[in-house]
Amino acid sequence: MIDRHHLEILRAVDRDGSLTAAAESLHLTQSALSHAIRKLERYLGTSLWLRDGRQLRLTQAGEYLLSLSNRLLPQLEHAEQVIGQFARGQRGTLRIGMECHPCYQWLLKVVGPYLEGWPDVDVDVKQKFQFGGIGALFGHDIDMLVTPDPLHRPGLVFEPVFDYEQVLVVSGDHPLASREFVVPGDLERETLITYPVEVERLDIYTRFFLPAHASPARHKTIETTDIMLQMVAAGRGVSALPKWLVAEYAEKLPVVPVRLGEEGLPKQIFLGLRERDCEVDYLNSFMNLAREVRWG
Repeated sequence: MIDRHHLEILRAVDRDGSLTAAAESLHLTQSALSHAIRKLERYLGTSLWLRDGRQLRLTQAGEYLLSLSNRLLPQLEHAEQVIGQFARGQRGTLRIGMECHPCYQWLLKVVGPYLEGWPDVDVDVKQKFQFGGIGALFGHDIDMLVTPDPLHRPGLVFEPVFDYEQVLVVSGDHPLASREFVVPGDLERETLITYPVEVERLDIYTRFFLPAHASPARHKTIETTDIMLQMVAAGRGVSALPKWLVAEYAEKLPVVPVRLGEEGLPKQIFLGLRERDCEVDYLNSFMNLAREVRWG
């Protein structure tokens, strides 16, 4: 069978010009190299070199194998380098799953400098999962999950990387815009606009309305942040979003953040990954950069 070792011999003899020089560059004795050549020629049933005085001249079969060597060996060597980079966590594709609708703007602040620092690592962002974000992590569909609501499971690690406050968002001329904070009863006549997420995973319900046995008059879902805040600015409803996100939009839309409850509604963004991947360099680097990046 022709193997890589045989192809390296053909390349070395052609490059170095003699068996002696080739044997030295391959760290073999000349007799071992000659034995390997004879064995290969017996296997192939044809000669690869002919002696022309003191020189070796490739036969047609030898020329063919040399051409094969020059094509395949650089590819194999490159593959080894790439696999080595994978093994050292220096190359790959970082597949990020998003369970935080308003976090894209924050994520962009992390991805930009990350791509500059890791030119051999690509980034892909996924939002829809067949079995949810946790299932996507276990199923290796993603490598990291961005979520404000981690579900701790054996084999997974969640690290907080960004603290923020969830606030109520109202239009600038809304009666509640001048309030220091609101209580659940203040919103019982309002239309609440949220992302299309289960009510059980909306903090405005689980941590604000439900403990007070209250609810808004209506609940409407919108997928995009831009349209949601346009609706709020137009007085079509109120919403609950991260304060840092509202601050950015307040520069171009007449929207105002109001604290939810006297103590506010503190939140964190978590990055989750498989426990066995905790030592992968490019994942660790993203985690560390995410901790450093702040809004504003």
